[in-house]
Amino acid sequence: MVEKEQIRELIRTAVKQTAYSYVPYSGFRVGAALLAQNGCVYTGCNIENAAYTPSNCAERTAFFKAVSEGVTKFSAICVVGGMDGVLTEYAPPCGVCRQVMMEFCDPETFAVILAVSEEDYQVFRLEELLPKGFGPGNLA
Repeated sequence: MVEKEQIRELIRTAVKQTAYSYVPYSGFRVGAALLAQNGCVYTGCNIENAAYTPSNCAERTAFFKAVSEGVTKFSAICVVGGMDGVLTEYAPPCGVCRQVMMEFCDPETFAVILAVSEEDYQVFRLEELLPKGFGPGNLA
């Protein structure tokens, strides 16, 4: 379980990451802060591309950074986003990001924090956002 102060710190970190977003096409900035079970936090922002398909979401950027450093066990992720970096509503992960989360996270315990501010947030378990998700256990 993620503690309230950890949630607030993840929100602050995710909000800071929106400043690094490369979004010349949509203007929709997204930041993510991924908490590993070892206590480290990996960050990400969304990165757009003129060809669209090579674009990468903030959540996947954070996961790929962590995995590229040998970390594969995670407790929570905070995701924030908004037009021109103005957070006005929750920015839930897309389906591809949810699938990446299924690869590395226990859907029953992994927390997905959607926030507009430190006071306005909701916490979901991955299984709530991706019921009946397909993961490594399906191939065992």
